Amino acid sequence: MNRFVDPIDVIGPELARRIEPLGDGRRYVRPTPGALVAAWIVDFLVFLLALVGATAALLVTESQGSIDAGVAGLALIGLIVGIPLVYGMFYGNGRALGALLTGTRLVRVKDGGRLGFWAPWAMLVRVLLLPILVASMFGNLPPGDLRRASLDVDATRRLWEAEAAANEFRSNS
Repeated sequence: MNRFVDPIDVIGPELARRIEPLGDGRRYVRPTPGALVAAWIVDFLVFLLALVGATAALLVTESQGSIDAGVAGLALIGLIVGIPLVYGMFYGNGRALGALLTGTRLVRVKDGGRLGFWAPWAMLVRVLLLPILVASMFGNLPPGDLRRASLDVDATRRLWEAEAAANEFRSNS
């Protein structure tokens, strides 16, 4: 059994209001809505920049006669799906560029673990369904099972360290 640590003593009252439980009972600190929106915007901009660059390369290749317009169109459709999947490959630890800049991490709700194999899919959903994700943040989420959540890396680390220290103290007593 884990020893309870008063989060107000560890991270303060403001951050303590954002504590939520994971599926395994551990607590984490949810990031602010502003941090979530900023992370999504950064990831979306990375996607847009990559898409613009790849589209420009396709247009140049098509104008030189190396590929025909039909192939270029199919390649563009593939890029719309492929770019988030490739970007998501760097997301396995839950920290793409947007998360790094905002101090957040995307984790599995059941245990706070890494996304791993499903990270490219998570990025695809994150980038292509951005308007739905932002809208759901301001309203009620649709019914169903959430599998991922974002956490505030620094505040959660401090909370987990305090809980680990309290449990170590308890086991040594």
